[in-house]
Amino acid sequence: MVNRPLAVYGMLWLVGLIGFFAFPSPADDLVWAGIGLCSAAAVAYGVVSNRPARAGPWWLLCTAIVLLFLGDTLYDFLVDTRGVTLLFPSAADVFYLAMYPVLAAGLLRMAGPATHTRRRLLPLDTMILVTGLGLLTWIFLITPHLIDPTLSPAQRLLSVAYPVGDVLILATIGRLIVIHRFSPAVTLMTVGATGLLVTDLVYAMSQLRGHGPVGGPIDIGWLLFYGGCAAAALHPSMTALTLPPATAPRELSPARQASLLAASLLPSALLLLEAARGRVWHTPAIAVFASVTAVLVAIRLFSMIADHRRFLTRAEILRTTSTRLVAAHDVQGVRDCLAAAVDQLAPARKPHAFHLDTTGHDAEHGGSGHVACGSRVIDAGELPAAQAARMRPFRHVLVCPLVLDARPGGDPHLGAILVGADRDLLYALQSAVETIAAQAALALERISLTRLLVQRDSEEYFRALVQNAADVILILEPDGLRIRYASPSAKGVFGPGDLLGAELVELVAEESQQTAREQIKTAPPGADGDRGDWVIVRTDGLRVQVEAICRDLRAEPAVVGFVVTLRDVTTQRDMERELAYHAYHDSLTGLANRVAFQRRLADATVRAQGTGVPAAVIFIDLDDFKLVNDTFGHDYGDRLLRLVAERIVEVVRRGDTAARLGGDEFAVSIEDAPEETVYAVADRITAALARPFVLDGSAVSGRGSAGVSFSTASSTAAELLRQADVALYAAKAEGKGRWLRYRQEYEVRAAERMRLRAALETALPNGEFFMEFQPIVALADERTVGFEALLRWNHPTRGRLMPGEFIEIAEESQAIVAIGNWAMSAAVTAAAAWPHGDAGCTPYVSVNVSARQFRAGGFTEHVRQVLAESGLPACRLMLEITETLLLGDDEQVWQDLAALRQAGVRVAIDDFGTGYSALNYLRHIPLDVLKLDRVFTSSLTTSQHQADLVDGIITLAQKMHLDTVAEGVELTGEHDLLRRLGCGYGQGYLFARPMSAEAAGRWATTHAGRPH
Repeated sequence: MVNRPLAVYGMLWLVGLIGFFAFPSPADDLVWAGIGLCSAAAVAYGVVSNRPARAGPWWLLCTAIVLLFLGDTLYDFLVDTRGVTLLFPSAADVFYLAMYPVLAAGLLRMAGPATHTRRRLLPLDTMILVTGLGLLTWIFLITPHLIDPTLSPAQRLLSVAYPVGDVLILATIGRLIVIHRFSPAVTLMTVGATGLLVTDLVYAMSQLRGHGPVGGPIDIGWLLFYGGCAAAALHPSMTALTLPPATAPRELSPARQASLLAASLLPSALLLLEAARGRVWHTPAIAVFASVTAVLVAIRLFSMIADHRRFLTRAEILRTTSTRLVAAHDVQGVRDCLAAAVDQLAPARKPHAFHLDTTGHDAEHGGSGHVACGSRVIDAGELPAAQAARMRPFRHVLVCPLVLDARPGGDPHLGAILVGADRDLLYALQSAVETIAAQAALALERISLTRLLVQRDSEEYFRALVQNAADVILILEPDGLRIRYASPSAKGVFGPGDLLGAELVELVAEESQQTAREQIKTAPPGADGDRGDWVIVRTDGLRVQVEAICRDLRAEPAVVGFVVTLRDVTTQRDMERELAYHAYHDSLTGLANRVAFQRRLADATVRAQGTGVPAAVIFIDLDDFKLVNDTFGHDYGDRLLRLVAERIVEVVRRGDTAARLGGDEFAVSIEDAPEETVYAVADRITAALARPFVLDGSAVSGRGSAGVSFSTASSTAAELLRQADVALYAAKAEGKGRWLRYRQEYEVRAAERMRLRAALETALPNGEFFMEFQPIVALADERTVGFEALLRWNHPTRGRLMPGEFIEIAEESQAIVAIGNWAMSAAVTAAAAWPHGDAGCTPYVSVNVSARQFRAGGFTEHVRQVLAESGLPACRLMLEITETLLLGDDEQVWQDLAALRQAGVRVAIDDFGTGYSALNYLRHIPLDVLKLDRVFTSSLTTSQHQADLVDGIITLAQKMHLDTVAEGVELTGEHDLLRRLGCGYGQGYLFARPMSAEAAGRWATTHAGRPH
């Protein structure tokens, strides 16, 4: 609805307007004067009645109207009374020109506080538009007057002053529109300012064309100025024009964008127009205005970017604050969150004060009772004394109430946020503080309701908690003996039966009764109690381990007794013991692991230093265990390791510590025992492991070597274990399956072994390997039927090395595959050059093949390729494999052997009788020759038992249609006995020593058909 003063003034203005056109001159001058006086009076009345925050701008507006009224009155007096016709310039121009700066000052101050940080300059959009309008004014209004030779200097000055004043008014009214939008008061003032500008423009154009004074309907523009300004002052919305503008970002409308673009392009358009008209004397002015426009556009762009960054920062602060308010669980948390938000929102180095007044919600800080319908900036003196003291030394305070939209049955006011600072800073913070105030109100309401529910339902909550808790809660009589109360969960711990009146200690296992008595007796008062583990004996005889907490609450009126809380921790304690067990025991064998063994060995070493009785370590490693894993798989190997662990435990003494250190490594720690006892344990371990193990009905070797060391030769447990490891590898170097005590010289051997391993890496590329060949003869007529190829290493410093000195190292370093392939090629190439018999299959060459080499990918293809390249018939090649290759049901191995035999290559099993699986697999594996190990031949003539065993092996080979070759024949008696037993072939120093390939060729020529 339109307020009464505005309606009354509107009626008077319309009556005056009608009278202005109805009365003839000079009576209309009186009407004109009446309208001017009424407008000034209306503005003054509006200022007094509406009481804006700052009345100064409106009094300036009132002054401007009075100046215009005085100018018009004087103008009319000169024209109508004095009959003056030359009124340009005149005394009235003084009042007219004075009106422009006064009006501009009022409009400028209405747009916002002059000291506001973001409003110190005119809005850039307005300045861009004004620049364009100024260019048009300069070209079409100002310049024609400046170059008019008929005008005097005073007339020229006035001709320039009026357009400049119009542009100034346009700029200020534009700023007012940009900041406050089209509120009713702004709209009315815009209508008045537009009327003034249009009338001035028409008047200026008329003067430019020489029409002289104008009047009549054109004066409506000035009347609109009177009416619009007065109506704006009377409208209640006028109070908002002196308040700081909102800081929320505004979208740039399409019309506004188009106007800015047009203003930016206006200098270019005018320049083209001037060029088309052939005039260039406006070019400097156009260039200046174009430059100004470009600078303003650039500033506008940079300002938009800066504003965007500020708004993003503020949005992030508000989002983070909202998240923290959701997580706040008490009033102090909300207060801290809001204080942090205000600190972040306020510009750097801007002092301010903050307080959260939780009226009626914060018992610590009494509320002020201040409630407002909306946020506003007030004087600090309007606050209660306590709140004003918190805001010192600031004179102005932003009060933002914490209000909920709807709370049926409750008070919607939860307090207020108070921020003290400079007035301009408060207006800048107002919008953001209002946003976080809404979130804070919700957080405070949530906290309040939660606190109320907790207080209201605490008794029911704790009753339900006790009734349904898994922990057992007992209340004992003040003497601490009998049970006065037991929670329902007690049956799960004590078993069925009534506990009331029973003595708690009597229900505890005997070993825990003393602990229970002491814990109850010394129970502290308060919430914290002593903890201890008890064992409860249930009524059904089961034992339950519980964690007991005892508190002395005899001073509590609601309890008056001891409170004992019991928690069933049987499963937890069992799990803890299991975890502790696994932390120090090997999961596969159940023996102590490396960590536990090292700790115990360290303790044993320290004790040995104190008692003088040395501690000892036996370090055990299985021989060729990797072949078991490679052949049968890791599951099979794990089963073997478990059996090995069982045998070690069986033969060590009680009190000795047996451990698995990892892989196939075991160790035994022995204390308080003489050296002879340690040696006996080592003997028993190696003997136990020497016996074959039976897995899945098959015998498999678990033989191991061991190293022994004593603390007398070492100062630490780590050194003791290292020395045992050195002795272990010395035992392996001397033939495996045995143990050795640590000696200093073993260190030298170990170092030499490492150097040998390093040298082995470059031996093959450097051509340090060579082959020798030892004849294989028929025992019946001693003719040579073949040669065994023997690998030799010409070491750069140690000279000639036999296979036993480096083959094991080569297998450990994986170099055996490359060395074996080279040996195969060298042996076959040498055999191809030997003379051969009529049958074409003698003499053959017998080549040893490592199990690791045979299992390497592509071995069969490599053999075929070597035979093809050398031209050696396949029947003149024999491959010697060991029994370890035949361990396990490896179909791929059997298929490869069958493929080689089908191609004509013969296969022999080397060192027969030293393993445990050969007899079982002789029925399945495709073989041609069986070679007796030298351990059988060397004792053949001295042991009847050995002779009978050899006789059985030869008979078995004959029944399986296998040729037999005896290795290591050195005596004539061995030769004769082997021939009588039916052995077909022999090899040894009795016939010939190993020789070079050339010597073997000559030997084949001279010994291929007759005895040597």
